[in-house]
Order: sequence, then C-alpha cells, then structure tokens
Amino acid sequence: MSFYSSLGFLVFGSRLRRLSEYFLSEVNKVYEQAGIPFEASWFPVFYILGKEQPMPLIDIAAQLEVSHSAISQLVTSLKKKGLVKTAPCPDDGRRQLVMLSKKGEEMLQQIQPIWVAISQAMTELADENKMSRQVLEAVTAVENSVEAAALSTRILKAMK
Repeated sequence: MSFYSSLGFLVFGSRLRRLSEYFLSEVNKVYEQAGIPFEASWFPVFYILGKEQPMPLIDIAAQLEVSHSAISQLVTSLKKKGLVKTAPCPDDGRRQLVMLSKKGEEMLQQIQPIWVAISQAMTELADENKMSRQVLEAVTAVENSVEAAALSTRILKAMK
C-alpha cells in the first residue's frame, strides 16, 4: 500500500492536487508537442470566451467559481501574451469586458481539436476501470457537500 493510500482522508486534498498536477502536466506536454504555446491552466478562460465574448471579468470569475482577483491576474497574464484584450463595459466603466484577441482566436482554433482528443482519452481512461467512471460523480458530490457545510466547520465540530 502506498503512503498516500494508507492515510485515507488525511491526504485526500494532497492526492487530488497530485493527480490534478499530473493531468495538467500531461496535457501541457501535448500542447508543447503540437507546437502550441498554451498552458492547461488557461483552459477555463479560453473555453468560456470560446462560447461567449466579450464577457465581463466578474462574470468569468462567477462562472468559474473563483475569486475576481484570481481571474484578474490570469487575464492580465493572458493580455501580456497578446491572447486577450479588455475594454471598459459600456454601461459601467468600472467593469472590464474580456475578449480573445486575434492571436487568441487563432490559438483557440488550434487547441479545440486537442480538447476533443483530451475528452476522448479521458473517457478511455475512465472506461478501463469501472470505478473510474464514478470519479466525476464522487467529486461533484464532495463539492456539493462542502458547499453545504465548509470542511473547516466540520473539522472544528469533530474536535469538540
């Protein structure tokens, strides 16, 4: 039994992070081998903007369920790379609209076939083991549970 499996829920977050880092690293290898200077961590923003743009920065943060600050930093980074551009929202100048630049649009066209291949490969991976198919459902269930009651609240309650 590996170190991680022997500790069960004590290292649940570490195991998820380790698996996530592995997946992101492997996907980044595919982009690199395809000669596309794209990072897997940019996927959520590119995916959303590929479906609808321009989009207010605050709406991107809300859809991704991350902080405004985190999305702002990512958009700033993508802007420096010339992949997105921003403009003030016409009805509220304090809000920023985000859209793909011409370079970003071109990159989106290059990476979309890779996304299809990723989906196919992940489905194949999940099909190799009956339990793997349940991983997405289980992760969703955990996400729903921690939305209902924060883990820190649960831990503090268990300490009493």
